[in-house]
Amino acid sequence: MSPATRAERAHETREAILDAAERLFAAHGVGEVSNRQISEAAGQGNHFAVGYHFGTKAGLVRALVRRYTVELEERRLRLLEEIGASGDLRDWVSCLVRPATDHLDALGVASRRAQCMAQINTVPALRQIVIDESAATPSMRATLDGMLRLLPGLPEQVRQERAGMSRLLLVHALAERERALNEGEPTASTTWDAAATGLIDALTGLWLAPSTTRTDH
Repeated sequence: MSPATRAERAHETREAILDAAERLFAAHGVGEVSNRQISEAAGQGNHFAVGYHFGTKAGLVRALVRRYTVELEERRLRLLEEIGASGDLRDWVSCLVRPATDHLDALGVASRRAQCMAQINTVPALRQIVIDESAATPSMRATLDGMLRLLPGLPEQVRQERAGMSRLLLVHALAERERALNEGEPTASTTWDAAATGLIDALTGLWLAPSTTRTDH
């Protein structure tokens, strides 16, 4: 077997493992799924295939997150180029939302990707992997910088709180819509495009909401 063929087969095996992990994590949660179950679901006779290709469970999760963020990065960079130096906060919020909704739309109704990301976010140690991987991309840094440039009077504590609220709303709203589509249930929005518009409205309102002066005890 040539080196090129070996590399191609290794890539195919990794993708099969990632696909299987995505489905199983979405359905059962990260902590309830063993590496052996993932290997079997990926059609691998070697029950140690996950460890061989990804090392630890955290390594597998990081690979899942990176596969997702790579897709979003390309879409977000295109949106950033379109909005330029916009002074409309809604344009910047759309750069947070639409890369994800467009990607999920392209995957189709069989996708479990948003649900997998939501399950990963329920585990504190793994949630940090998601935050680190997504915040490190050039497009995300540019998007957040553009948003905060338009919110100069917002206290740092409030910024951090609303960033967390935004992340939770986006992650779980996407996962819930994807789950409903998987199960043939009705959804509030008939298309991913309409769902994106609703999320952009909600998130823009969240960031522009008044900030009450308070004293933490």
